[in-house]
Amino acid sequence: MTIKHVTVSGSGLMGTQIAMQAALSGYETVCYDVSAPQLEKARGFMEDWFCRRVEKGRLTESLAGEARGRLSFSSDLASAAGKADLVVDAVPDVLEIKRSSLRALDQHTPAHCIYASNSSYIVSSRFCDVVRDPSKVLNIHFFNPALVMKIVEVVRGPHVSPESFETALRFVESLGKTPIPIEKEIYGFCVNRMFSALTREACYLVDAGVASPRDIDTAVKGALGHAMGPLETLDMTGLDLEYHVYMERFRTSGDAADLPAACLTEHYARGEYGRKTGKGFYEYGKGGAE
Repeated sequence: MTIKHVTVSGSGLMGTQIAMQAALSGYETVCYDVSAPQLEKARGFMEDWFCRRVEKGRLTESLAGEARGRLSFSSDLASAAGKADLVVDAVPDVLEIKRSSLRALDQHTPAHCIYASNSSYIVSSRFCDVVRDPSKVLNIHFFNPALVMKIVEVVRGPHVSPESFETALRFVESLGKTPIPIEKEIYGFCVNRMFSALTREACYLVDAGVASPRDIDTAVKGALGHAMGPLETLDMTGLDLEYHVYMERFRTSGDAADLPAACLTEHYARGEYGRKTGKGFYEYGKGGAE
């Protein structure tokens, strides 16, 4: 299957960057969102990013202009999805939201369209039944920031056709990324299963008063050689996302051990989601984390 038209559903930071990457890679791309103000915010991010890349000499004005021309923003679902060969689902990582979003998209996409969910944890077999052809639904998991990170997990569920899987792998490669084939569905896939174990322990140490967030991150970076500490990383990816991930896991398992850590719950309740709100485990000013 040849992909020419890409639709990204959800214009948050991840959705916007995935849409920009697709446009930069030559695809006619639509970034869709139900919220017009959110789309304007996404458009502003795009313009600012392209301007800064051109000013720094990392992108020519010509290439930036071509990419801008291939990327449009829309709050009209029918027009956004009507020509899509591939839809990237970048809506919040909540099962019912994903099911509702894909069900609505399937009313307007061509029959050959592939649905690729950017979920960080939720396997596609949990929402593939809402579309006409479940064999065309799979996970393509980008990492934050999507314009920078090269690794992308491509997950083969038991319902996914070989053609859909191979098309998804080729699509990821065409974006200049390195696809990691995940041959069996598992909650959290590969990277986030390992990362979740680290962040759960880091949050436990905070809750138990063993060490401060800064000292925990310093220890992990210095002793384990990580570029960022686990709590710094949570602030970057969003504490709201992490909270919803744990809550979704708890709703599935019913096991209290899967509930989010106390410190994570407290930050979420206060609206402290990390970098996006200016405060999480750290406070963020113009000079960075404080």
